[in-house]
Amino acid sequence: MSLVDTPLSKVVGAKTGKAFADHLDLNTCGDLLYHFPRRYDERGEHTDIRGLEIGEQVTVMAQVKSVNLRPMRARRGNLLEVVVGDGTGGVLTCTFFNQAWRQRDLQTGRWGLFAGKVTDFRGKRQLNGPDYVLLSADADAEEEVEEFAGALIPVYPAAAALPTWTIARTVRVVLDTFEPPDDPLPAGLRAEHNLAGIGPALRDIHRPATRGALELARRRLKWDEAFAVQLTLAQRRKRAELLPAVPRPRRETGVLAAFETTLPYELTEGQLRVGDEIADDLANAHPMHRLLQGEVGSGKTLCALRAMLQVVDAGGQAAMLAPTEVLAGQHARGLRDLLGAYGRAGELDGHPDGTKVALVTGSLGAAARRAVAADVASGEAGIVVGTHALLYDGVDFADLGLIVVDEQHRFGVEQRDKLRSKADKPPHVLVMTATPIPRTVAMTVFGDLEVSTLSQLPRGRSPIATHVVPVAEKPQFLERAWRRVREEVQKGHQAYIVCPRIGDNENEDEPPADNDSEKARPPLAVLDVVEMLRGELLPDLRIGVLHGRLPADEKDAVMRAFAAAETDVLVATTVIEVGVDVPNSTMMMIMDADRFGVSQLHQLRGRVGRGSAPGLCLLVTEAMAGTPARERLDSVASTLDGFRLAELDLEQRREGDVLGAAQSGRRSHLRLLSLRKDTKLIGEARVAAIDLVKEDPELEKHPDLAASVARLVDDERAEYLEKG
Repeated sequence: MSLVDTPLSKVVGAKTGKAFADHLDLNTCGDLLYHFPRRYDERGEHTDIRGLEIGEQVTVMAQVKSVNLRPMRARRGNLLEVVVGDGTGGVLTCTFFNQAWRQRDLQTGRWGLFAGKVTDFRGKRQLNGPDYVLLSADADAEEEVEEFAGALIPVYPAAAALPTWTIARTVRVVLDTFEPPDDPLPAGLRAEHNLAGIGPALRDIHRPATRGALELARRRLKWDEAFAVQLTLAQRRKRAELLPAVPRPRRETGVLAAFETTLPYELTEGQLRVGDEIADDLANAHPMHRLLQGEVGSGKTLCALRAMLQVVDAGGQAAMLAPTEVLAGQHARGLRDLLGAYGRAGELDGHPDGTKVALVTGSLGAAARRAVAADVASGEAGIVVGTHALLYDGVDFADLGLIVVDEQHRFGVEQRDKLRSKADKPPHVLVMTATPIPRTVAMTVFGDLEVSTLSQLPRGRSPIATHVVPVAEKPQFLERAWRRVREEVQKGHQAYIVCPRIGDNENEDEPPADNDSEKARPPLAVLDVVEMLRGELLPDLRIGVLHGRLPADEKDAVMRAFAAAETDVLVATTVIEVGVDVPNSTMMMIMDADRFGVSQLHQLRGRVGRGSAPGLCLLVTEAMAGTPARERLDSVASTLDGFRLAELDLEQRREGDVLGAAQSGRRSHLRLLSLRKDTKLIGEARVAAIDLVKEDPELEKHPDLAASVARLVDDERAEYLEKG
């Protein structure tokens, strides 16, 4: 057994080993060696104490500024207050109850590492009874912190019972007996990309002698993470290429060709190009796995319809999976409207060469469900739109040839697999998203799909102006916003009012508030805003209400009424975020806009400006100028470039959210890779992975590498990465 696989307790003792297992889920020496420092402090460098968050477990390097021992008023004993600073103006108060003896160590001017949970007392940040280790003023006398070799001091992700210096000391013990394992990365790749060996990298990530040594170690270990992910995705693509599928080539005559002659507009260059890419994939004897991304309103649905008709012409059926009943119903109506007589086969005014569009949702009555199931099973319904209800037993296809998944992030791997299993051979899969995806995310999370992008908006789409309404600074702006809603309605248009939650004190998930946003009150709710609009703000307008707790038939009725201009203002949650298409709606107010993510705000405003009149989106917030929340809103207001906003969204999200750490209960070894900063490295790893998998698809010639990949990308993460 190599040291990497050796139980930690065998090297550092049963008690210490148990503490690491219980508090940090680190069980082997390899687990500990891959528990990398989160940062490195250096003598003379300062931690920004002002950036610490209340409730955060932190380790800071700071200097003792003052020491004050005083008796406590409310109870017996004394309180030692030690103020420490980082040299930039930020200070923390460390409090110790009945521990006057600590004055001997904590003398003014001493530097140390202080670890604890940040609390707030009367507006001041505190650490109550923190652990600490003091750094000697004598650079040659480092006995009490010998584990911190050299000038760089590693600061580890820690637990209350295991402060960073305990972790550092334990790492030193393990490294003292460390024999580097055989390097899993082929020597040729290491030389080609100038990568350090695995042994030196693991040593230098923990105990770097210089910044240069640290950077070489980080580069090698980042490469391992990127390469493991890209090998996993390349293997999935290779296996998918070997699966059999029924080819669905395009026909010169058929319902697709006939439908295209009825279009009242020309397709954009992007729609033609993407259409050709999809058509070529469908003609192959291996299943298509393609991601179609494009801005709201860029014409993805039309591209998907052309693909579905190509499959229908080839004798197959297409299923479109939508995340909500509102969206499924909208898609079904939209497809029928686009197809006209070609979507009403079997009806009096239907075209004999057409097909039938079926809608399958959980709210269908028993008789309607039986009728639709019969149409699907017989193949009469060539296009089947539905929610999760499509996955249920009793919905059987005659010949399922294509699955279109709308807003795929709403569906799990198991759900997509369940729908795939309803086909005799693996069906072609087209995944659609209106959330622009940064290149690194596309390479890393969607790396086993071919990617098509629609960047042009169809002709005739109107511009959308976006403005921040800062109600805390300029309350009069909110009054003007409500007047603007009335003005739009008087012009014959309609408006959306979006709120973060439903209301009625329900237990519901809500978008998290930014750390700097106002938390004294709950976010605004649909039911509360509706009451205000009907009571005093807009009593003369027709107000509709839409949220996720309404029954499906009521949701549909509300949307139909809004689409028919029977209501003036629709107050809703983010249920309208995707797919809702009412061209007459020209204005949107997003209340407590700082409670939403960047991409979500971009998606929401895409609901307006869908007709000939320009769109207006107002981001209402109490976030003050200069705060991260306000800067985020200002960024959304400054551009309609969804890809730029996607990059901004990525910058503000944790890497683990993107890489799926939250999807797995296990600890992840993907620690260092940054989708924001490591674009070039990920691209290099992707090319190398594709080349290696071409030569050795199952890594049979590279068993050490296969084992390394399995350790870095476990089965749960591999499933998360499978987006097809």
